[in-house]
Amino acid sequence: MLYLTLVVAFIASILLTPLVKRLAFRIGAVDRPNYRKVHARIMPRLGGLAIFGSFLIAYLFLQPKDPVSSALDASLIPIETAIIIGAFLIIVTGVLDDMLEITAKAKMLGQLAAAGVVVIGGGLEISFINLPFGGVLDFGYFSIPLTIIWIVGITNAINLIDGLDGLAAGVSTVALLTLTAMAFIMGDIFVMSTAAILAASSIGFLFYNFHPAKIFMGDTGALFLGFMISVLALMGFKNVTVVALIIPIIMLGVPISDTFFAIVRRVREKKSISEADKSHLHHCLLNIGFSHSQTVLIIYGISALFGLAALLFSQATLWGGILLIGVMLLAIELFVEVVGLAGKNYRPLINLVRMIGK
Repeated sequence: MLYLTLVVAFIASILLTPLVKRLAFRIGAVDRPNYRKVHARIMPRLGGLAIFGSFLIAYLFLQPKDPVSSALDASLIPIETAIIIGAFLIIVTGVLDDMLEITAKAKMLGQLAAAGVVVIGGGLEISFINLPFGGVLDFGYFSIPLTIIWIVGITNAINLIDGLDGLAAGVSTVALLTLTAMAFIMGDIFVMSTAAILAASSIGFLFYNFHPAKIFMGDTGALFLGFMISVLALMGFKNVTVVALIIPIIMLGVPISDTFFAIVRRVREKKSISEADKSHLHHCLLNIGFSHSQTVLIIYGISALFGLAALLFSQATLWGGILLIGVMLLAIELFVEVVGLAGKNYRPLINLVRMIGK
């Protein structure tokens, strides 16, 4: 049944995307070139609506159920329903932004509302984690705000990498496939099925979105994918050990790293952390001399490496996991300094190696 559902999601995405493209031009949901953009012509940017539509068709066709659903608590919305309601709120927020370019505050309100439905309405929250050397860290009253911060943070991280044809859709697909594999290993059928359906929808959309793109996913798609990935990751790894909680962070290494070093870069340059610039990972790779397609494929490869690392980390011993994290952090820091992700003059590790070499 799942295989048939994935085919439904894929074909629906293929069929819906051209229709959404026409709708985008009709309602004025277009992306115009400017100094920060790499495209040179007006592009429709409502593509996320096709991803959402195909996902919804397949999701309703399969109707996956979470066996540990919050529906057991009569005061809560079933988590499956809460996710769909939250997704609708995110889609409305994205469509409004793609059409009208609403303010950052308005977008944040939409994201908070969507996260609130899932966390407060659906009961999805990180309430505690088991510490690796014994004991439990109970978040208490902070569990709800921390969970909402996670959802909003990952949602925006996916949105920030949406700068090249096929980039956000491809990176999200890799993350979703990793999440599908992790959920399969853990026996979580609901997360596995939902992530796989969303991945199939994204792959169908990539036929129109890969360079040279015929349509952009816009904030409608980037916010929706970020929201769904953040929620599904929480469902797979909430209320567990610190080690297991690190897995979704590794899995989403590309958007999280890009966002983190964007903040570092702006703080070092004494700019507002919300100020847009042309120094994200894809900009850095383009500046080095890679082509549009090469840059996207390189970032796909990096995302796949993070996904593989997450799978290895999930099967590693505690000390093996610590060693893997150490190697990863060292590799990330070196890569960041080489490509200039945190700023052209940010090279503490390279300078240290040169100093030792002397």
